[in-house]
Amino acid sequence: MSQLPSDSGKALLLVDGSSYLYRAFHALPDLRNREGEPTGAIYGIVAMLRRMRADRKLNIGATHGAVIFDAPGKTFRDDLYSQYKANRSETPPDLVRQIPIIHDMVRALGWPVIMIAGIEADDVIGTLAMQARAQQLETIISTGDKDMAQLVGPHVRLVNTMSRDGGGAEWLDRDGVSARFGVPPERIVDYLSLVGDAVDNVPGVDKVGPKTAAKLLAEYGSLDTLMARAAEVKGVVGENLRTALDWLPLARTLVTIRTDCDLSDHLASIDESLDLRPEDVPALRSLFERCAFRTWLRELEGGQTVTVRGSGGAQALAEPGRAIGPVAPPPVLPPNDSDSASATGEASSGRALAAVTPQYECVLSWDQLERWKARIRSAPLVALDTETTSLDPMAARLVGISLSVQAWEACYIPLGHEYAGAPEQLPLDGVLNHLRDWLEDDTAPKVGQNLKYDAHVLQNHGIALAGVVHDTLLESYVLEAHRNHDMDSLAARHLERRTIRYEEVAGKGASQIGFEQVSIERATEYSGEDAEVTLHLHQTLYPQITAVPALEQLYREIEIPVSRVLQRMERHGVLIDAQLLARQSNELGHKLLALEAQAHQVAGQPFNLNSPKQLGEILFERLGLPVVKKTASGAPSTDEDVLTQLAEDYPLPRLLLDWRGLAKLKSTYADKLPRMVNVRTGRVHTSYSQAVAVTGRLASSEPNLQNIPIRTPEGRRIREAFIAPPGCRIVSADYSQIELRIMAHLSQDPGLLSAFAQGLDVHRATAAEIFGTTPAEVTSEQRRYAKVINFGLIYGMSAFGLASNLGIERDAARNYIDRYFARYPGVRRYMDETRLRAREQGYVETVFGRRLWLAEINSPSGPRRAAAERAAINAPMHGTAADLIKKAMIAVQSWLDQERLMSKLVMQVHDELVLEVPQHELELIQMQLPALMCGVASLAVPLEVQTGVGDNWDQAH
Repeated sequence: MSQLPSDSGKALLLVDGSSYLYRAFHALPDLRNREGEPTGAIYGIVAMLRRMRADRKLNIGATHGAVIFDAPGKTFRDDLYSQYKANRSETPPDLVRQIPIIHDMVRALGWPVIMIAGIEADDVIGTLAMQARAQQLETIISTGDKDMAQLVGPHVRLVNTMSRDGGGAEWLDRDGVSARFGVPPERIVDYLSLVGDAVDNVPGVDKVGPKTAAKLLAEYGSLDTLMARAAEVKGVVGENLRTALDWLPLARTLVTIRTDCDLSDHLASIDESLDLRPEDVPALRSLFERCAFRTWLRELEGGQTVTVRGSGGAQALAEPGRAIGPVAPPPVLPPNDSDSASATGEASSGRALAAVTPQYECVLSWDQLERWKARIRSAPLVALDTETTSLDPMAARLVGISLSVQAWEACYIPLGHEYAGAPEQLPLDGVLNHLRDWLEDDTAPKVGQNLKYDAHVLQNHGIALAGVVHDTLLESYVLEAHRNHDMDSLAARHLERRTIRYEEVAGKGASQIGFEQVSIERATEYSGEDAEVTLHLHQTLYPQITAVPALEQLYREIEIPVSRVLQRMERHGVLIDAQLLARQSNELGHKLLALEAQAHQVAGQPFNLNSPKQLGEILFERLGLPVVKKTASGAPSTDEDVLTQLAEDYPLPRLLLDWRGLAKLKSTYADKLPRMVNVRTGRVHTSYSQAVAVTGRLASSEPNLQNIPIRTPEGRRIREAFIAPPGCRIVSADYSQIELRIMAHLSQDPGLLSAFAQGLDVHRATAAEIFGTTPAEVTSEQRRYAKVINFGLIYGMSAFGLASNLGIERDAARNYIDRYFARYPGVRRYMDETRLRAREQGYVETVFGRRLWLAEINSPSGPRRAAAERAAINAPMHGTAADLIKKAMIAVQSWLDQERLMSKLVMQVHDELVLEVPQHELELIQMQLPALMCGVASLAVPLEVQTGVGDNWDQAH
């Protein structure tokens, strides 16, 4: 091949296509076009290559480049070692189908494609890199393969664009290789020879891992020296090294990338054959249409340049006032199937590449405020956002308010910025009083991102926010519960806008400042963008919801109204007995000391029960207990699963489990809850998150009231501390066997429907069916077995899992499962049909239309696919139960308000509602509560609610 002159000023970019091919296939969800053809790997490769071309930091201004793939067939390494890559499974069929399209797509993107029979991609890359180095041509190798580190040197660096470290690409120059592997590039071959390459099935020296290999090479200098002085190496490592001496020369040959391959039959020269060309727009359009990459299609149709100025959204795509080319998506951001849905009006074109200049006004005068009040009064919908002093909704104070009535335009009203040189701001109380009529107007429609928080903040200042009709957090959750719902992610995903991160404004870590110290100019950019992007998101997301009536009903009738109920529950809080918890903490402390003493006695010596290292030494070295599994570092594991298994046969693991359980109770609840009492209200105020669990379940945090263990007496006693105030009682209302009832409804199995219709004990009825006896003759053990089977099948339990749970043989467990399905064939049919439907549409639904997405339902990975199939079966039950309890909360709160009762909803835990009820309303609540909760839906089986009353939460059960 001819050479480029050394002063050419050109650069070479070599992409390891084979490395990225597999990584994209396994990293991305199972994306498909309308014809059902897989497209995930195609998307990942295209996104990565476009990012490489668009980002000068990655491509260093490369003028030449290529994407190199492995060709089918054997290479010289297969001749040297018959087991080379023998551990690799066949290329997944779904990946095979994508490879020809990937090659066409790469060429259409302007990249030369190299694939040479008999020569591995690594060797092609190595040869080109060394030829470029000889010409002093700057070369970047884009790869995720650690073997390539041996090529790093003068003019040659590696970049891994799919690295998640630090949120960006990982670069390796000479120092980077040494830092990562512990050896310089010229010793990588020696290093790989010692540790082996599991991917290519090249064994190393037994028990020699990365740290040991680096240490040996640091001590002896090279593999040759180490082999010559192998007799000096002591211990097991020395023995294994000497055993491997005959193998190591071949291992070194196998892991060495060739840099002298004859490529003359395939490439004329780097300069002539590897020039990077512009994108072939007609070819890309055809390929994007085939793959249904709608966003990229719109880019091709919408133009090639984006100009943005100002701030906030302006920084989404470029520095202020600077024009840039088409923006490549993030490397693993899958295309949004709902792209085709868009809002009407100019603001709906969130993905259109038109010139836009965001306008964010800082309101510092009463005239400005009056103009904006007139605008929000006449607008059909206003986006609202607050800036505050704290993330704690009960403690946060206002620093500023932002408003937007149309995309790309907003205002920021600073109210509490305190720093040297800060301009004079309108008075907080005066502004709130001026806006109070609009803020508290239920007929003035508002939208926000998690407005439940803003409602708390405003209530801290005496404002009762009303008119909340939309929330982009909940819109995203209803549309795609399996994805991230923060505004930054939503803007990137749906608007292709990079929003200003909070850390960019206030800093991070120990140097982070409060928002009140942020300059008003910067705050205007940040907060104005928050409100404006929120409105823009609503205009993009809401039409997608209204396009599916069931989703719109779910959003409007469940998620939005229950958010208001949750805010009121959080605000009211729950009363706890701090003195009782203090006494429980003291008692738990004594029990912990006693358990610790017993553990020391059984172990035969004192040790730190919190130290995995000491615990491992006691269990596995001193006592000689069997090692169940090991940690990533190779040490015997002492996690809860291991201790639970060992506790069946040995006393010390049982003591340790008991000790850990009590220690968690003490630290997490008995000690922590009193410290979480709000000094102003005297109550504990949890936060309920709607957009966390993909099934629709609510999540409680700070404190987590849904995770208090109740299987032990000590755990149940924690609930005693949740008390009613004087003159009130605690009422608990719990749906009975709700998920089994939902299974009966979904499966329409005659046996289950009949059992629930007759009001039978369904576990006893199941036992009678499985064991061939009458319900009256079912033993307690048989009922226990049936209960485990009933609930186990909902959670996708296998015969192995059932056998482990019941302590029986696997064949016996399989026999019980077979009998169950023989008696309840409708359940089997439901499971089979649900799996099929999930594979066809990528999601399953609750009774009320909530979509539960299953990204891995068609995964080529067996374990991932099996997990998705289990989720497909149980998610509709979990999700429907979540929908029911939310509907119950809405119904109960509506009734309380309608009747103007003083009773309060104070907690929601799983399928249970907890109320604080004045004594004079107790009879009415006990009578109406079950009817209200049972009346929220009509299923094929009757719903049943059990209630209890007590002075505390535990007594109410």
